[in-house]
Amino acid sequence: MSYKAEYIWIDGTEPTAKLRSKTKILADGEALSIWGFDGSSTNQAEGHASDRVLQPVFSCPDPIRGGDNVLVLCEVMNIDMTPHASNTRALLRPVAEQFGDQEPIFGIEQEYTFFDGIRPLGFPVGGFPAAQGGYYCGVGSDEIFGREIVEKHLDHCLAAGLSISGINAEVMPGQWEFQVGPVGPLEVSDQLWIARWLLYRTAEDFNVSATLNPKPVKGDWNGAGAHTNFSTKAMREDYRAIITACEALGEGSKPLDHVKNYGAGIDERLTGLHETAPWNEFSYGVSDRGASVRIPWQVEKDGKGYIEDRRPNANVDPYVVTRLIVDTCCTSLKKEGLV
Repeated sequence: MSYKAEYIWIDGTEPTAKLRSKTKILADGEALSIWGFDGSSTNQAEGHASDRVLQPVFSCPDPIRGGDNVLVLCEVMNIDMTPHASNTRALLRPVAEQFGDQEPIFGIEQEYTFFDGIRPLGFPVGGFPAAQGGYYCGVGSDEIFGREIVEKHLDHCLAAGLSISGINAEVMPGQWEFQVGPVGPLEVSDQLWIARWLLYRTAEDFNVSATLNPKPVKGDWNGAGAHTNFSTKAMREDYRAIITACEALGEGSKPLDHVKNYGAGIDERLTGLHETAPWNEFSYGVSDRGASVRIPWQVEKDGKGYIEDRRPNANVDPYVVTRLIVDTCCTSLKKEGLV
């Protein structure tokens, strides 16, 4: 007998990388191994030296094919087995290890939008639906579009063993969200990329596309983000660590250092409207969805917990956003003696 392994990787497309995958047939009991691909077709090599290497780093059951088949997330390596320039996971690994004793964990809220051709799913041909508002966590065929796809995607993620913690409809027709976590920085990033692949693949079966475009419809419509919830052991025990982390994210050049790496098109989404702070300003506050970083009211009440960085775009690379937050916050917590 044999089984199918779907090798999945992140390509070198700029400014927003794409997911790629191909299938390898393995003999029963055969271990996952490295595999090659044509990097000249994925913006990761030139034609005269096109070979690149896929290094398996995370695998899970394939909920679409079922049986013993698996999904295999890979890092992209050069032929000398050094990380390729597009391999952002390789940059996160040492940071996650350096601050592992602080036990950082993340929950990422992935927003996305379904499109039927050139129109968001649920938008009438040649026009616009009623204004946003009633669609958020709504029910009924006049307000909800794509639920069958969303439920199938959720089932696939759970069958794959991913740490999916919830789903909900968002404020625009055809716009939804799922949440991954809380787990460590590498785990949340690996699982988010697999969940994204499953989202695209599931929507494919319904002849619908899913996009992480941060501003899928111009005008008076919310954008799509990847709100990133973060805590360390100290933050889960002491409110002083919560404030220290918020202050660290707003210190000096840190706000712009982060924002410029929080996804292409961020200035279109972070306008100061639609529950966002302006991209070039930093603020934090309790229960404030118009702030850059929100402290949930329950966290203030309990005197411990987590913070929510509301700035990352839906199209952010989770390896990048988790690396930046861990490095910035954990460095400051250590400096202040709160670890």
